[in-house]
Amino acid sequence: MFNKVLIANRGEIALRILRACKELGIQTVAVHSTADANAMHVKLADESVCIGPPASRDSYLNIHEIMAACEITGADAIHPGYGFLSENAKFADILEAHNITFIGPSAEHIRVMGDKIEAKKTAKRLGIPVVPGSEGEVRENDEAMRVASEIGYPVIIKAAAGGGGRGMKVVNSEKEMKQALQTTRSEAGAAFGDDAVYIEKFLGKPRHIEIQVMGDGKGGGIHLWERDCSLQRRHQKVWEEAVSPALDDAARRKIGDICAKAIQGLGYSGAGTIEFLYEDGEFYFIEMNTRLQVEHPVTEMITRIDLVNEQLQVAAGQGMSVTQDDVILTGHAIECRINAEHPSTFVPSPGEITYYHPPGGLGVRVDSGVYQGYKIPPHYDSLIGKLIVHARTREECLRRLSRALDEFVIEGVETTIPLFRDLVTNADMQTGDYDIHWLEKYLAAKNA
Repeated sequence: MFNKVLIANRGEIALRILRACKELGIQTVAVHSTADANAMHVKLADESVCIGPPASRDSYLNIHEIMAACEITGADAIHPGYGFLSENAKFADILEAHNITFIGPSAEHIRVMGDKIEAKKTAKRLGIPVVPGSEGEVRENDEAMRVASEIGYPVIIKAAAGGGGRGMKVVNSEKEMKQALQTTRSEAGAAFGDDAVYIEKFLGKPRHIEIQVMGDGKGGGIHLWERDCSLQRRHQKVWEEAVSPALDDAARRKIGDICAKAIQGLGYSGAGTIEFLYEDGEFYFIEMNTRLQVEHPVTEMITRIDLVNEQLQVAAGQGMSVTQDDVILTGHAIECRINAEHPSTFVPSPGEITYYHPPGGLGVRVDSGVYQGYKIPPHYDSLIGKLIVHARTREECLRRLSRALDEFVIEGVETTIPLFRDLVTNADMQTGDYDIHWLEKYLAAKNA
């Protein structure tokens, strides 16, 4: 096992990784910007190193400073968390060249799955169902119209290097194609430095289903069931649950087995998530995230498996501590992302938390790095923390979530807690009858 792990991240995920390391007896190093000097993970780490000013490009994305922190502290591994450098193949290559372990997959797998066109080709080769669309990049208008005509309108143009809902445009007819193709290519080039785009069939009312996977890098791989992440705003997940209320046992076992076999065939190492759109009983591959997900706690709650612990053991060459037979599905879990934002306008609300009282009790978990008196900086995303609840059934889980939300008190900044109090009693949410467009329609009607 590692002697010392440097945590190249901030906020709740940095604290989550720190706790897993401590439970394995691993020394920890926190790196931080000047804005995060008083962060909880910085206070609790064995060592800390300031790596720059508040701007992410000068601190959490500054590979030179992070490497210097490794040299100063003698860290023999880095856990990147999610976001920042977690899916940066160049960073993984640099670490390997310096004999520092990257706690994640190989640089090759990051590259392949980071390119949406190559990822789709790879998924298809591994037997994963994909959305009908172009075989690769589409550059010319005539080619785009041919592909769209073959698969049928509406279609969606996507940036090959895109992510997080950026670099996408829906096209409803042939007359819209030329302008949409030009616009998406231009936006992709500006946002990602790569103007390659491809075309897929646009699905009208899909669910967003993702499968948590884990590989040992030696041909072994498992799935840990699915998460439903359909409740989204501007393509950003808001509420996640496991398992999905839209799937039956046969469907979840079938897609889980497909994903586990794909991971085995890929020779993948560490944690990953294979994401799908699901409509009319069919799964369609979207992308694979080669890192830990924000919503990983709901999977931990229904399987009782510590995913960060597994990441550390696999990266250290010890393999996985569980087999597929050990992944036993138990109950239901829901996660709400509590953000420092106005609950209806979603305007960010940085500032000092003047009072903080998290909920507790059976089946309630709060992953957060804040505390009373903590000042939320304006330089990063607005996630305060995640409220996760677990119960025997979905109905019981919703009741527990309602109770926990009522107990959760955060003062000094606006939060999205009132939104979740509304959602948990909504009839559609109670029955689980929602898709990826549901939340935006709900908010539009509410704010009209």
